[in-house]
Amino acid sequence: MRIKHTIRLPADLSVRLADYAARKKVPQALIVETALASFLSPDGPERLEAALARRLDRVTRQLERMERRVTISNESLAVFVRFWLTSMPPLPDAALAAAQSKGRERYDGFIEAVGRRLARGKTLDDEVRLDVGPGEQGQDAPDPKDNPVT
Repeated sequence: MRIKHTIRLPADLSVRLADYAARKKVPQALIVETALASFLSPDGPERLEAALARRLDRVTRQLERMERRVTISNESLAVFVRFWLTSMPPLPDAALAAAQSKGRERYDGFIEAVGRRLARGKTLDDEVRLDVGPGEQGQDAPDPKDNPVT
């Protein structure tokens, strides 16, 4: 048995209720009934806490993945810089202008290669996961267009 109730809502809340009901394609009465049941439920705070805990766990996992990726990026950069600094001899003054020109050209190629990789969605994290992952099967061969050195 259902009992009819008449309530008055503020105009903005009424509009939001109507919009939500239209988007979800459910009657407004069902939304109000569900909201009241949830609000009056004795276990409402526990359910809210559990939902919040699940969301916080998800955010924590996302932050841990982001931290791992930043660590991989930092270590990759550090290894490259150390290798470059130890293997590059100092240039004579006569060759400096040509080296700077070639450096700008290589940098432009590097930026283009990074743009192509990002557009394709292929990331260093994916490659590391493939290299470290079990079996190492199904790996793609590196794309020669991604080599920025000319």
